[in-house]
Amino acid sequence: MNWALIGYGGMGRWHVRTLQSMPEHFTICGIYDIDEEKRIQAEKDGLHAYPTLDALLNDKNVELVTIATPNDCHRPLAIAAMEQGKHVISEKPVTLSSLDLQAMIDASREYGRIFSVHQNRRWDEDFLVMKKIYEENTLGRVFNIESRVHGSRGVPGDWRNRKLPGGGMILDWGVHLLDQILQMVPEDVISVYNINSHVTNDEVDDGFKAIITFASGLTAHVEVGTSNFINMPRWYMQGENGTAIINDWALNGEIVMVSDWENRDAVPVVTAAGLTKTMAPRTDDTIQHYPLPPVESDVKDYYRNIIKAIRGEEKQLVTHPQMMRVMRLMEALMLSAERNEVIHSRI
Repeated sequence: MNWALIGYGGMGRWHVRTLQSMPEHFTICGIYDIDEEKRIQAEKDGLHAYPTLDALLNDKNVELVTIATPNDCHRPLAIAAMEQGKHVISEKPVTLSSLDLQAMIDASREYGRIFSVHQNRRWDEDFLVMKKIYEENTLGRVFNIESRVHGSRGVPGDWRNRKLPGGGMILDWGVHLLDQILQMVPEDVISVYNINSHVTNDEVDDGFKAIITFASGLTAHVEVGTSNFINMPRWYMQGENGTAIINDWALNGEIVMVSDWENRDAVPVVTAAGLTKTMAPRTDDTIQHYPLPPVESDVKDYYRNIIKAIRGEEKQLVTHPQMMRVMRLMEALMLSAERNEVIHSRI
């Protein structure tokens, strides 16, 4: 597959490195960036740099284009590329609104081109471990899932800290965590309540805390923070029969499950200035500790799927309805924060 890149920044270079490691699948035709210095750097890195966007789009050899630019550029670039007969992958978020996304989907249908978004964190092993625990009913009925990423550097100091190009943490990291939750829980969302934070930036959200309620009553707490000097667990899942925790991307964590429901007696414990039996820990003979289940993942499977989808051998893994659902959920979070109210909407 002949491939080209628009946008030679951090993620653009990640895509180049990934496809360079897949020479059996891809030939890299070149890159284009609006910044001349980045085009010069690409040449130094051994890549062909197209002098203009039109030069890339008019190259008949290019079959597939990945767009890794600021978010507000995704829609016009994707439509222009599909109009020229290219299949398109957009970096996440796919665009800035459901109206923009619908225009991109319409172009995909009109020109008969594959169009997808790079939801690479579907291949994160921490997510896949929790998805496995959920799908295999390890904890019994799950009633709450918490998914967090925490940093301590604020919003990055490039375009991501400005509203017009599509900055902010809902669009930057929320899009990943929300996509993961929707992939994990096969139910409709019925309500959303979200609070944005503006600790280091007034123009865009530098973090958020969202409570998402699904049709069964299961809740998901999805949180991104950029002013956290002590991180909370990456994942925390509660079921009727136990709890699972993953502390970090290194998969430090465990499953703790009840082994004796009949033994409910507890020895009261002294806590601070009082006594409690309700919050006394379970005794060791009533619980069992288990390691997290192993999973294997290869993020290159995203690109392998795109090739097969273009050739008609497989369906896209990241589909247009999935892309629209994540976009609508992000819009619900933004609306909830703006109004400071619960948004009741079936998503």
